[in-house]
Amino acid sequence: MPELAAHVRDVPVNQIREITEAAWSTPGAIVLSIGEPGFALPRHVLDAGIECLDRDETNYTPNAGIPALREAFAARFREQQGVNIGAERVYVVDGAQQGLHFAMSLLLSPGDEILIPNPGYPTFAMTSRLLHAVPVQYPLYPQNDFQPHMEDIEALITPKTRVIMLNSPSNPLGAVISEESTRQLVELAVRHDLWIISDECYEAFTFDVPHVSPARFDSHVPGEARVFTSLTLSKTYGLTGLRIGALICPPGLEQKMNNVMESIVSCVASPSQYAALAALTGPQDYVSRARDHYRSNRDAASALLAEKGIPFLGAQGAFYLWADVSHVSGGNVRAWVRAFLADSGVSFAPGTAFGSIGEGWIRIALCGGQQELLDGVARLPAKA
Repeated sequence: MPELAAHVRDVPVNQIREITEAAWSTPGAIVLSIGEPGFALPRHVLDAGIECLDRDETNYTPNAGIPALREAFAARFREQQGVNIGAERVYVVDGAQQGLHFAMSLLLSPGDEILIPNPGYPTFAMTSRLLHAVPVQYPLYPQNDFQPHMEDIEALITPKTRVIMLNSPSNPLGAVISEESTRQLVELAVRHDLWIISDECYEAFTFDVPHVSPARFDSHVPGEARVFTSLTLSKTYGLTGLRIGALICPPGLEQKMNNVMESIVSCVASPSQYAALAALTGPQDYVSRARDHYRSNRDAASALLAEKGIPFLGAQGAFYLWADVSHVSGGNVRAWVRAFLADSGVSFAPGTAFGSIGEGWIRIALCGGQQELLDGVARLPAKA
């Protein structure tokens, strides 16, 4: 048979899925390697999707999504970030991953460079490679609490650089970029005439610090704005399987957005859109309950790690803990998590899934039940 395209042959294995699928096939395993919210969906959200099917509203929607849902996303963003955007800049997408692919498709030509965080979510690199672009990793160092430093990023900018990818709150780190650093990053992009794609998948979950979107500091003048904001309801409302999110674009790109959306998925499924509308406009108990649960899990797991002498990054957001197991991982944390699953029945995501700086670290998901979380963390070997 003919060969696949070279850029597909070179797509690496997602190490998060690798260990998680191994855990799913291990009877009785405690799965702490994947970020899957564990709460039942609110009834009014389920009913909205079911009612859409019952009335047979299953035809195409506009490329950009149903108007009421676009306005609901815009209203939420205006309220939470103080950014005066209209619904015309909101494009309903098939989950955050499709939104990121959408944005990169608009901005990257073959050979262009995109600056991505290391450690950072693996599909940042995977998606850009599929588009024949070149991912260039900017370092987030432990000694800097895994925060971006402007000089590290600026040193990597070349004539081929087109995009800076930001992710706050961070998956896998739980780190939140400060308001001042966010402002500086936008200023850096302006100085070098670069785009910004801001992955704000976990924007609803921060602890004691605010989430500040780069869109706050972006221009609102067509031709001068440069920030694309990727949002999702997968984590905020536990809608991972409904695949629903939004991409907020700079002003003046509406027709181009329609054209590209048509070529990728045409439009998002109607039942998912109506369920999302109910989630955004209905009672918000789910979000507050989930935030409290993640905070409680963070505090309990952090205390246990501290008791064991295992270094970790104090999570300011998202629902992950980033822990240093270099005292036992032997310089190959990917192999170590597989061996640890076999020996102890617990799966963690290896830090190398997120970049070379993740060697010796693991990501611990905090979204399940607290007792299971503590049982899993308790099996980690203490640091002498």
